[in-house]
Amino acid sequence: MKKILLFLALFVSLNFFAQEFQGTAVYESKTSTAELMKNFGGNREITPEMQKNIEERMKKMFEKTFILNFNKSASIYKEEEKLDAPGTNNNGRMMMSMMGGGGTQYKNVKEKMYAVDKEFFSKEFLIKDSLPKYQWQMVSETKKIGEYTCFKATAVVATDPTDFRNFRMRGPRNEENKEKEQKQKDSVNGTKKTNFMNDDIEQIKEKTITAWYCPEIPINQGPDKYWGLPGLILEVNDGTTVLLCSKIVLNSKEKVEIKAPTKGKEVTQKEYDEIVKKKMEEMREMYGGQRGGGTGGRRGF
Repeated sequence: MKKILLFLALFVSLNFFAQEFQGTAVYESKTSTAELMKNFGGNREITPEMQKNIEERMKKMFEKTFILNFNKSASIYKEEEKLDAPGTNNNGRMMMSMMGGGGTQYKNVKEKMYAVDKEFFSKEFLIKDSLPKYQWQMVSETKKIGEYTCFKATAVVATDPTDFRNFRMRGPRNEENKEKEQKQKDSVNGTKKTNFMNDDIEQIKEKTITAWYCPEIPINQGPDKYWGLPGLILEVNDGTTVLLCSKIVLNSKEKVEIKAPTKGKEVTQKEYDEIVKKKMEEMREMYGGQRGGGTGGRRGF
């Protein structure tokens, strides 16, 4: 009887520990501004000094700190709260939305779902959808990140169509391709456009990402939307942006409540993407019309 009670007590304590287990990981985000400018073909009319100035401004805009709080089954991920720098305004928050960021991102790997609250054009949205499935290719290559030994994994992922970092200038086109594209444009009503960029810019549909995960922290969580490896992901590199863990705290006395956001109009990821693309296309038409002598117009969601 005593053995049974001891077993039950041990089971309960282990179960309690599993429920209480919690950690915090801090990630630093860095984006290659040179790579971004290369994607958009650069600008031959600006001087090297002007280009350097632009890259420095972009660098400051992209260098951010994010906090991931996690337990065995769920996590919340958001930008570290800081006092707004002088000159920060709605345009900065708008740019964050156009980079696919903003808000609090909640991932529940047990329920295979995520939720993220975002503000776009002063309207709050609550995106709820299934977690993306990554076909991870794990290899034996390792490296140290801080004191942790991490293993390498790669995956080909679909890019975010609302993040301008996933766009680039179209490559050279021959006359035959130009003629085909013109016929396609002529045969499609202009109101049916789905790309909020102009005709010389295209979306990079897929990217190969490299992740480094740590089996010593056996949870399948990671920064941003990434998850699904047998260990906490400490670094992600998509070729343009790197998210690198700079600090980990496990089982701190100060517990953080990990729960899904609830504010905003509930939409799926696809619905939100369509809302953003539609709004960007309206802005392009409005400002394009003003440059061409038109008046344009503004419509709601």
